Amino acid sequence: MTRSGRRSRRRVRRAARNVRSGRLQRTLSGFAAMSALPLATDIYLEHYRGSFGNKMMWSPLAATPPLVAAGVAGVFSERAARRALPVASAVYGVQGIIGVGMHMRGLARKPGGFREASFNLLMGPPLFAPGSLTMVGAIGMLAAALPRER
Repeated sequence: MTRSGRRSRRRVRRAARNVRSGRLQRTLSGFAAMSALPLATDIYLEHYRGSFGNKMMWSPLAATPPLVAAGVAGVFSERAARRALPVASAVYGVQGIIGVGMHMRGLARKPGGFREASFNLLMGPPLFAPGSLTMVGAIGMLAAALPRER
């Protein structure tokens, strides 16, 4: 077996050992940071489609750069993962909870409201899409609570 093959096999074994022992701080920090980027792109495109009709539509976009910065810092620094990441993740997660409420409000304001749910759920704001912000925020908060990989 080649040297690079042995090295790869060793890395896989170490990663499996880290997963079994619950040491995922770096991995989840990076995952939270990298998940927020495509999510922010989707949020921007959908809110652009809605012409940013409500100023609150900018808030999840404003909460993305701090989460990305804290997540990337958490990959390289345990201190950042324990201090900055949970704060940025909590703000991001709260944005998701607020977003579900705002989207429900938007659906209720459409002609027919929830009585015309079959139409308004398709044509109105996506009801549970903001929940993905809450999930990414939860991943960041979980990363802060877990031990660091070896």
